[in-house]
Amino acid sequence: MGGSRVQVNKAHKTRFSSKSSRQVHKTSLPEKSRTIKSGSNVAKGAKAARLQRNKMMREQKRAAILKEKRASSGSTSPPRVVVLFGLSASVDVNSLENDLLTLLSSKENETVFSTIASSEYKLRLTVLKAPHGDLSSCIEMVKVADLIAFVASATGSCDEGTSNYYIDPFGTQCLSVFRALGLPSSVVLIRDLPPEQKQRHELKKICTSTLSSEFPEDCKFYPADTKDELHKFMWLFKEQRLSVPHWRNQRSYLMAQKVMLMELVPLGEGSVDLASDECESGNCTLLLTGYLRAHSLSVNQLVHVSGAGDFQLSRIEILNDPFPMNARKGQDLMDSDDVKNEQVIRSLAPDKLKQEPLIIENVPDPLAGEQTWPTEAEMAEADQNQKQKRLKKRIFPRGTSEYQAAWILDDSDVEDSDGSDDDAAGDGMVLDENESGCPGQEGNNNFDLDDDQASLSLDSRDNDKQTEIDSVMMEGESLTKEQIEQEIKKLKEAHAEDEEYPDEVDTPLDVLARKRFAKYRGLKSFRTSSWDPKESLPSEYARIFSFDNFARTQKHVLAKALAMEQGSMDDCVPASTYVRLHIKEVPVSVASKLCMFAGRLPVIACGLLQHECKMSVLHFSIKKHDSYDAPIKSKEELVFHVGFRQFVARPLFSSDSMNSDKHKMEKFLHAGRFSIASIYAPISFHSLPLIALKSVPDVAASPAVVAFGSLRSVDPDRIILKKIILTGYPQRVSKLKATVRYMFHNPDDVRWFKPVEVWTKCGRRGRVKEPVGTHGGDEVHFQWGPSAA
Repeated sequence: MGGSRVQVNKAHKTRFSSKSSRQVHKTSLPEKSRTIKSGSNVAKGAKAARLQRNKMMREQKRAAILKEKRASSGSTSPPRVVVLFGLSASVDVNSLENDLLTLLSSKENETVFSTIASSEYKLRLTVLKAPHGDLSSCIEMVKVADLIAFVASATGSCDEGTSNYYIDPFGTQCLSVFRALGLPSSVVLIRDLPPEQKQRHELKKICTSTLSSEFPEDCKFYPADTKDELHKFMWLFKEQRLSVPHWRNQRSYLMAQKVMLMELVPLGEGSVDLASDECESGNCTLLLTGYLRAHSLSVNQLVHVSGAGDFQLSRIEILNDPFPMNARKGQDLMDSDDVKNEQVIRSLAPDKLKQEPLIIENVPDPLAGEQTWPTEAEMAEADQNQKQKRLKKRIFPRGTSEYQAAWILDDSDVEDSDGSDDDAAGDGMVLDENESGCPGQEGNNNFDLDDDQASLSLDSRDNDKQTEIDSVMMEGESLTKEQIEQEIKKLKEAHAEDEEYPDEVDTPLDVLARKRFAKYRGLKSFRTSSWDPKESLPSEYARIFSFDNFARTQKHVLAKALAMEQGSMDDCVPASTYVRLHIKEVPVSVASKLCMFAGRLPVIACGLLQHECKMSVLHFSIKKHDSYDAPIKSKEELVFHVGFRQFVARPLFSSDSMNSDKHKMEKFLHAGRFSIASIYAPISFHSLPLIALKSVPDVAASPAVVAFGSLRSVDPDRIILKKIILTGYPQRVSKLKATVRYMFHNPDDVRWFKPVEVWTKCGRRGRVKEPVGTHGGDEVHFQWGPSAA
């Protein structure tokens, strides 16, 4: 009996039931069975699929990490590049370099090379010493560094003006440049610690706490005075997983350990004499020998030699590794004879049908711009648009001629226009039917004279002669010291005036305004008015390359490079191979300079992706460096470091308008905010860092860092307009009209600019009705608008 009275809870109200199971009792028996079976199967299948996907992702990550570790620390990996950089001039980097190389070599009396293979640590290392005070060499070394070892002296002190006790001004400047380029793995080695253990520990602690804010969080600090301390550092460095900037892993590159100029090519079986033809044209073949890094390189690819340009390859020779990990017993380094007589294992020659052509400029078709006869559909559409214009009734001010009426459009764009962005300009004082209008609003008599400063805003694509003369500075070689100081003073005054009164221009007294501003165009709204990017372009502009869809092209090029990396192709050399590149048609003067500078800074050759040798318009997001106080004017000559490239350019600065297809040109690069710098340069696929340098008048001094940034886009159709504002002062003011002076100085100029809309600082808008007097005064009729007073 007791069993029949046991409490039985309802199945759909159990504690751990799901929401779906609580609704099962509402369904019929056939549907219930079908629902339960299908639901359980779906749940089990989804869980199994989720577990399988997570397992595959873990295996892929583990395999990628293992592959990266083997590639960076295996016996077949190229030597790790360690750059020793002294944070101050008092640091002795030479002694540290000698201690490291002596530690890695088994015999103290051996000749010590910069590249060494240690069988004890099972590590191959290339040690580079950054020269203190040479900014260009330091930048080139950091571009190829796997590890940057910042060396600090515990007893050294810097100037009082520096923010850090252990870092001098040059070290602070280089640190900011390294951060902009992308810091690889970095450590700090502390030298000159006292021998007493207690003082040594306290001084190391003080040095670490002082320098920790200047470096990344994962940066480690090691004492590096004794052999045991260096031994401990090398074992930790051997097991460390190195990280490099992302932009460096996108392309294959080679740091040349040998740079030679081949004047005579020996004729062998199946080879041709290339030197005879090249020498006659002033070119030669440049030989770069070193380890290929990051990715495989095809002999049909183009290569870029840093500081020289883009070239084709005539041959790639795979050589015997001069620094093998498993060397002969009792010898860690190769003998000098073995290094000199390198054995060629394999030679690759390019295929003329597959080799990438060295095309820098486009050859335009002179018949590409010819107009064809319109089709019937286009003629029908034009007739329909003309009928709509005739049916639309338009009201114009009294006295408006038919010619002026063609300039005026409707009020549909009034709401989108902005007082600060209105009235821009271009080539010729012509107002399109879509770019001018008179808002139908009423006036207000409650406004102050100071707020009624009537303005006329114009924009221009091209610079006229006067502004062009102002933008080009005289060369410093032909100027005396006093003249240079006067030029700098003028630049600073113009920079301060541009910050306080942007875009404002005074109307000249001796030149008619309609001639002075003949290239400008009045726009009703800078943001919404239409502007054809192909309008009034010079014929030479067709020599640069453009893409219909740059993002799609970049995706296709990167996918092609990945397929070449993963596939086994006969014309490719795998990474970590010791090779010799034969770069053809290099000017003799350039090759001689590279051979001369090879001992002071690394010579880098990187493989180029498809299209990266062609010229186009590159736009960089750029910001002025905090340490540079002098003004930077548009079209001023700067040295650009973009990835492995370096070249001289004259950037044009403009604003970054997110909600508009038109961008305002800026005369100066202002501090504290990002601007867009546009230049003509070879195409590059982002993202790439940018460092802008400027040479100083003193020849012995290092170039100054003026700006930094990154590659934003490659777009020849980006519209950059020059905007100017003509200002006038109200003389007499009434409810709906005002008499304005000093905007123009000739009645004919007033009539010429009559179609352009006039606006005030408070947002009130109006139009010029007629000239007043003979000195350029004009009568303006205002209509009601929002008042800021």
